[in-house]
Amino acid sequence: MQLSFLRPVYDRPGPWCSVYLDASRDTEDAHPALDLRWRALKGQLIDQGAEKESIDALDRLVRGHEPMPGDYGLAAFATRGRVALSEYLAAPPPKDLATYGPLPHTMPLVAQRGEQVAWVRVLTDRAEADVESVSAGGVPRRAHVKGRETYQLSRVSPGGWSQSRYQRAAMEAWHHNTGDAAAATTELADRIGAEVVVVAGDVRATGMLAAQLPSRWQDRVVRTDAGKRARGADRTLLDDITAQVVAEAAEAHISEALDRFGTQEDIGGGLDAVVSALQRAQVDTMLIVDDPSSTDQLWIGPEPTQIACDPQTLADLSVPDPQQVRADDALVRALVGTDAEVAVLGRDEAPGLTDGIGAVLRYADAATPGRGRG
Repeated sequence: MQLSFLRPVYDRPGPWCSVYLDASRDTEDAHPALDLRWRALKGQLIDQGAEKESIDALDRLVRGHEPMPGDYGLAAFATRGRVALSEYLAAPPPKDLATYGPLPHTMPLVAQRGEQVAWVRVLTDRAEADVESVSAGGVPRRAHVKGRETYQLSRVSPGGWSQSRYQRAAMEAWHHNTGDAAAATTELADRIGAEVVVVAGDVRATGMLAAQLPSRWQDRVVRTDAGKRARGADRTLLDDITAQVVAEAAEAHISEALDRFGTQEDIGGGLDAVVSALQRAQVDTMLIVDDPSSTDQLWIGPEPTQIACDPQTLADLSVPDPQQVRADDALVRALVGTDAEVAVLGRDEAPGLTDGIGAVLRYADAATPGRGRG
């Protein structure tokens, strides 16, 4: 998972208020229930010594956010009277949470976001197409394509000598229109670096459109006749198919990272080894088993690579006043600061991973540490 979406919080100094809140409003008592939950979190922040200006900024966000249908959550991070980042969560967090400390508590957001896959979907018929995409950072884009040709688009059967001429004209117009849709699809796919291109709708139109995509996208195309462009048409099946192929691509990311880690043999495994590699900006992708109950601590300095398992290591590097923080907070900051990625694993995905953590390395040399604690 790319972590560039977290830069707004790590580009600012702390201390930080971090909030995860079930903001669902789909029941009659939802509004007072939300108010009670938020008041409880505000109380926790006050008890932890958070400044009033940041709590007030979060209060305005929670009370003034645009409600979503169904069950959902909010994650928000504030410092010095300003909310630096807020995100809707597709589902409520496992539990409401409020923390105050030197670093933002971003690991729950990273874990709940899951592996991000950039995708494009085009729903087409013989005349028009609806194209939408979501980048790896979760940014949506949409476009509507109205074909250039308005000639009779059905392959009519008028009979007589003119029948083949009508059919050829209809096919040419149809071909031109799907070409316009293919161009729009290609533009969006190139812009976001799509890993999946779902081509849906009229079965003949999908075939024409897919055939006109550049060769670089051909092996990423998934065709389906699910979905129709008609107003009010049910797109549930199309949404399910899209979610499935995106999930398969996400699982492939995790498998690839685990395979790469496995080829490293005895390096990059365990907390000590990962911390040492982060100090050297050596990590390409960190593998971590999500454990919200973890009490592991690390020491940090002002810079992302100033991270250590003990304060003496940072003192030896002339880092003034090292601070002790949650290990996952320090690890995520170091990943963002060194343009590294993360793969969040379930407990059963890597049972042999030392300390539940490891790193795929950008390079290895004689100074690269081994597997760490065993």
